[in-house]
Amino acid sequence: MTIKKNNEKNLFIILFLNSIYPLSPGLKQYLMENIKSCSFERNEIINKEGEVCKRLYLIKKGIVRGYFVSEGIEITTWLDCENELFTSITGFFRNLPSEENIQSMEKTYCDYLEYKDYKYCLDHFPEMQQINRLLMEEYYTLAERRVYLARIPSAGKRLEYYMANNRPQLLDRIPKKHLASFLSMRPETLSRLMKER
Repeated sequence: MTIKKNNEKNLFIILFLNSIYPLSPGLKQYLMENIKSCSFERNEIINKEGEVCKRLYLIKKGIVRGYFVSEGIEITTWLDCENELFTSITGFFRNLPSEENIQSMEKTYCDYLEYKDYKYCLDHFPEMQQINRLLMEEYYTLAERRVYLARIPSAGKRLEYYMANNRPQLLDRIPKKHLASFLSMRPETLSRLMKER
């Protein structure tokens, strides 16, 4: 991971948060002073299972996935791309070791906040509480979709549901083995279904 202090004030995260709920000048100033930027190489591990993740990332460009390993097989549990937040939920919000790994799937650029800065914002800026509530609503909506997706019995219907609820251009960017894992099917099944479309 390459980290840089955001000296250029390329504060993508401020624009993102302000689009959710208007930020006060004080919060904008605090964020300008504490946001950092980083980048990850393709296939770089961002956070390992068993580590505590103390950063909340916003993807400016790139794709990341969450996964765990069961009996030597990687199981992809989520996929995030541009304009989406990611972290280890148990690590960031509970200060507990993560149960999954987080990995970049292409060169990925992010802005991030450390947990202590995120907590300071919640404690000192009321609009951050509103943003937090709205982000949690969005997170639970996405989690509900993942649960629903996992329970669709037909592989073809799972692919259809995924394509209907995600940006179609992502299909060409996500490695097929990871997308197949996320959709609970074998890569050859995914390839066959994609050819039939």
